[in-house]
Amino acid sequence: MAIIAPIWNILYSFGLLAGIGGSVLFSAARGKGKSRQEQNECFTAAFLLTILFSLILWAALNIYEIPLLKMFGASEELLSLAQKYLMPVRYTAPIFLFTQFLASFLRNAGAPSLATKAVMLGGIVNVFGDYILVFPCNLGILGAAYATVGSAAVSVLVMLTHFTHEEHTLHLVRPAHLFETCRRIISTGFSTFFIDIAMGFITMLFNRQIMRYLNADALAVYGIIVNLSTFVQCCAYGVGQASQPLLSVNFAAGQKDRIHQLLKYNLLTIAIISAIWIFLTLAFPNGFVKLFMSPTDSMLQIAPSIMRCYCLSFLFLPLNIYATYYFQSALKPMVSLTVSFLRGAVISGILILILPVLFNGNALWWAMPITELCTAVFAVIMMKKMDRAFAR
Repeated sequence: MAIIAPIWNILYSFGLLAGIGGSVLFSAARGKGKSRQEQNECFTAAFLLTILFSLILWAALNIYEIPLLKMFGASEELLSLAQKYLMPVRYTAPIFLFTQFLASFLRNAGAPSLATKAVMLGGIVNVFGDYILVFPCNLGILGAAYATVGSAAVSVLVMLTHFTHEEHTLHLVRPAHLFETCRRIISTGFSTFFIDIAMGFITMLFNRQIMRYLNADALAVYGIIVNLSTFVQCCAYGVGQASQPLLSVNFAAGQKDRIHQLLKYNLLTIAIISAIWIFLTLAFPNGFVKLFMSPTDSMLQIAPSIMRCYCLSFLFLPLNIYATYYFQSALKPMVSLTVSFLRGAVISGILILILPVLFNGNALWWAMPITELCTAVFAVIMMKKMDRAFAR
């Protein structure tokens, strides 16, 4: 699963690029009182971008499957398992992009509850599908892949019911400035896109460095950490994506008091999320190991120190993820992108490469806590600077 993780990051990130980028512009247009035609030009351009990205990724997964898996750290032993898991995924790749695209626009079009129901129903199908297909049906890792594909398909089908209601506000129209709108969507959504791409990049670097300086047991523990990090990121996504429509509309309308109130509630929620995950990972590291696998004694010995070190990054990770949505909503794409680059490539990449060289292999686990701390300092400074400018 540590090998497969970057594939998911790539698929979902392109869906977020079009979905978040387009929906931010959609809500900003609504906040400025622009016409339904202009609002739906953003929806149409984002829809066309999602189709384009889907075709490109579908072709890439089918043509370059083995080189991609090897690039992400697959050994000969793991390659056949990873290929078996990807078999149904690579034929249905567009579904995963459209889950992100549709959910983003439904939240901004006044149907957030439908997006939530769709995602939750898909999750339930995935959980029960995993159990039924992997164990009673004895399909192994292939069954897990079928469950994942089925859950995404269910989510998309549920979200498409929005368009059967007469009062729905999302329509495909002929954009007056298609290429310019697409450029703005990509510019606005790129920081969110980069978060998931960067997670795949970081995972790939960690995989390679762990196998170079540590061992397969450490890689197995890191596979668990990747899943935990995804949970924490998703919690932060929840805050960022739920607040984004409100922030976008109010930034466009110049409602300072509402923005300050939203920011206060958002930061409080982020702090609670951080505290919960820090407590759980520090208190029960081996509990998570046993939850995900049947560990060996050697894994149980090394897991607590690894997880307690790496998972300190959860203190600032939710804040940094939220900051990208906050700056996007204010139409400050360069600041949002800088936050994403700092945590997803620049600081993290340098530390992952140099810490094992300067100290030892175990120093690798300090890379992300240091990265998230440095990024959080930058994000807070920029939030305060933007708040002062907005107050004038």
